[in-house]
Amino acid sequence: MNGQALGPDIRARPGFAPLTGMTLAQAVTHVTTTNPLYAVTEADIRGQRYKTFANIPGTTRALLQWSETPQAGFDDYLVFHDERWSYTAFCNDVRRTADALQKIGVTQGTPVGIAMRNCPELLILFMAISSMGAVAVFLNGWWTTPELDYALKDSAAKLVFADGERIRRMTSLIEPLGLHLIGVRDGAELAPSFDAFKATGSHVNWPAQALDTDDDMAVMYSSGTTGHPKGVVLTHRGAMTAVFTWLMQGELAALVTPPPPDAPPALRPCFLVVTPLFHVTASHPMFLLSLAAGGKLVVMDKWDADKAVDLIESLQVTRFLGVPTQSADLIHAAARKDAALSSLIFVGAGGAKRPAAQVEGLARAIPSAQIATGWGMTETNANGIGMAGPDYVARPGACGRLYPPVQELRFLDDQGRDVPSGEIGEITVRSPSNMRCYLNKLEATAETMQDGWLRTGDLGFIDADGIVTIVDRKKNIIIRGGENIACLDVEGALHRHVAVAEACAFAIPHDRLGEVVGAAVTLHPGARVSEEELIAFLQNQIARFKVPERIWLHTSALPRGTTDKLDRRSIRTACLEQMKETT
Repeated sequence: MNGQALGPDIRARPGFAPLTGMTLAQAVTHVTTTNPLYAVTEADIRGQRYKTFANIPGTTRALLQWSETPQAGFDDYLVFHDERWSYTAFCNDVRRTADALQKIGVTQGTPVGIAMRNCPELLILFMAISSMGAVAVFLNGWWTTPELDYALKDSAAKLVFADGERIRRMTSLIEPLGLHLIGVRDGAELAPSFDAFKATGSHVNWPAQALDTDDDMAVMYSSGTTGHPKGVVLTHRGAMTAVFTWLMQGELAALVTPPPPDAPPALRPCFLVVTPLFHVTASHPMFLLSLAAGGKLVVMDKWDADKAVDLIESLQVTRFLGVPTQSADLIHAAARKDAALSSLIFVGAGGAKRPAAQVEGLARAIPSAQIATGWGMTETNANGIGMAGPDYVARPGACGRLYPPVQELRFLDDQGRDVPSGEIGEITVRSPSNMRCYLNKLEATAETMQDGWLRTGDLGFIDADGIVTIVDRKKNIIIRGGENIACLDVEGALHRHVAVAEACAFAIPHDRLGEVVGAAVTLHPGARVSEEELIAFLQNQIARFKVPERIWLHTSALPRGTTDKLDRRSIRTACLEQMKETT
């Protein structure tokens, strides 16, 4: 599951007993007819008619300007270690960086790469690049040099802002690709510094370029069923639709489950970023949503459960969204440190499905919080389906309801026909949040986007209450702790070893990470190589999280199906049976 779980409530107080309120349908009607921000209309987008919000900010630049009101009156907006930015200071840095970009010739549509671990500069650059009409190209911080080489060629990004580790991985690409690197933080020791670059710009005015809501905003790479990742082209409208869909859920929750009149004032929303900002789980429902919600944003550069507990307690963090393993790590660290985490009102799972057995334990461990799950994709700007609180505890294997009001949902069979309610079909969504296309991949785009509907490749069903359950996925994707891994990517790397004749990658269940990578390999006749040697070989071929935890070596051909393709299911079953017998 490519999940981006988003809770139904930004400001609700889930620890209080519910009062009788509206039905969800009544609440949607009330909010869309009484709050002009959420008024719904229709618009033609790329030749298709969609339901859309009529009055939300249409671009990242407009979002920054609109958010001045909810952010007003607070001393700080962005926290990173001991560094602080007020909202005004953050916007000043965005404007200054955008102006500096214009001065070196970056124009509308120019792709600009961002390659670094989490830090404030990543957020500043994302906003500066997109607010002037250029396109932010997010490069996965864990990629190896060959993977970066592919994405840089695919996106045509020549200007790249990077930290030290990413610069070292791109050094050999500078001349052949004609790259211009600018160093962020420790990257300034290896390339011209971002601080000096930013200082050449002015913070006085927002960029003056005309910017349309349907212009491209960013390219984010998502693994697919092919060996190379696919560049998902996201528009401003798509991201803004997702942000204000989520923001509206707080309005709905307060009508469906009103807080008691004597409830204390809600804390200011405070978002803790614990996953990589080059993924939509962090960039959209954490960073972008924090702007519109008037929230504080606390950024961690790497995951540390003990540090996360300290930040939650000291900064009154209200919102936590991470891969399921991070939720589990968090409650274990809180127990060690005797911390109640009582400021949390939302603990979501994004990037992978949370094990059902974990849900009740989380609810007991953090009674102040709604425990949440959901589904979304890079291709949907993380917008999608979600569920939180008692509904989720009662149905821990389910995914939730479609977020209203502008998304549409169908379940289709292999022939593209709707299946009856309750029967399994491919989850197919229609929304202004959907991607524009896959970069440079016309066939993949046509296969995925059909008459405005996005075929997700995930299989599920919907019940009479509108609750969606995801049961499987058609694509051969392994989700290791929230990271999507294409089987063919792993297989391609294995095939680079001279001893390997054929390879088949698959998911191995894992208690902590959900899934890890396994592989079965047939060696060439007479070839000799050990499992350990193959794993060592892969360390320099693909990112570390893609390297198999276990490799089964075969001297005979791997099983194949009737179409002469490798029978992945039977290979996986046989290998897992062997693993059971040896443990």
